[in-house]
Amino acid sequence: MSLTGTPFFLTSIALVVVAIVLPLTLWSRVRGPWLVRGLVRLVMVLFAQVTAVTLVFVIVNNANSLYDTWGDLFGTADHVGTARDLGPDGLGGTRIKDEPRQAQEFVPATDPVVGAGVRQTEFKGKVSGVSGEVYVWLPPQYDDPAYRGKKFPVVEVLPGFPGSAKSWLGTLKAGEQLRPLMEQGKVKPFILVAPRTTLLGSVDTGCVNIAGKVNADSWLSVDVRQMVIDTFRAEEKADSWAVAGYSAGAHCATKLALAHPDRYRAAVSLSGYNDPAQEPASLAGRNPVLRARSNPLNILKAANEKGAPPRTALFVSGASGDGYEAGLALQRLAKEPTTVRVEHIPAGAGGHGTGVWKAQVPEVFRWLSGVLAP
Repeated sequence: MSLTGTPFFLTSIALVVVAIVLPLTLWSRVRGPWLVRGLVRLVMVLFAQVTAVTLVFVIVNNANSLYDTWGDLFGTADHVGTARDLGPDGLGGTRIKDEPRQAQEFVPATDPVVGAGVRQTEFKGKVSGVSGEVYVWLPPQYDDPAYRGKKFPVVEVLPGFPGSAKSWLGTLKAGEQLRPLMEQGKVKPFILVAPRTTLLGSVDTGCVNIAGKVNADSWLSVDVRQMVIDTFRAEEKADSWAVAGYSAGAHCATKLALAHPDRYRAAVSLSGYNDPAQEPASLAGRNPVLRARSNPLNILKAANEKGAPPRTALFVSGASGDGYEAGLALQRLAKEPTTVRVEHIPAGAGGHGTGVWKAQVPEVFRWLSGVLAP
């Protein structure tokens, strides 16, 4: 049973009701020696406390899409089959154009929290060796006969850590907010792709490749990307692809777009950071070499020094001390054709939370509409 699903939420409520009714009904009816009566009553009190705490956890978890499964919660989930050394480009010598298509069968999403029209699949990446769920939201124009021969731009959306793949579609209500804007022509029709990013239990991969450990970068930027192109009417060129994230997902989005301008044209960073060590659970942040290599500032600096600044557009928003300064640092370093737009979130707007990020969804996709090719 999913931790973010309606069934678990209703089960938690039912258990709280039982925990309240039990002592009211049985407290004075418990029989036996005083020790037995005391133990039974203690169990009822503890049961009431546990169920109350569980319900609060479920409410907070549903509101923020933190943990999707029991494995995510207890840090026992492992979605990595193999993690061979894939080299600096994350392809390991694979020529994607020579590989057979990775078309997947998608079914309607089972959790209503993600909204109507969302599809899901369980996918195993051939290059990365990672397996996990992927959710896809199709724009209203996708099934319109007038768009029958049209391919659509794509935005991969990434949660923070911990975070569920459902977060952008469920908690941030991205599809629900964007549908009317797309129907009114105020936002381009994008395909939204929400892949699993929690791959190794209780650690944040930082969206990096670590030989022998995990190939999170290749999972997102190679396998998931190609699978979507092979399965849906999705544009293939980098000019039609972007990646967006909040918190730890924001760091990933910026890193992936700057490291792979051949795969992404733009990135959106909401309350993110440059130094991966700012997330204590980050694998990249624990290794000095990986920490430096996966810092977007260093990626951009290295590209500039080679005389090849990436053709990457960045949208960075954050409050003071929570992403804003990280955006300004990138903006100061950017050279054409790299562009960086920085938005300041005022104090008191909601802090580091989903309410702030949810409110930015329309603005973010209006910006993407002017950046990505149709």
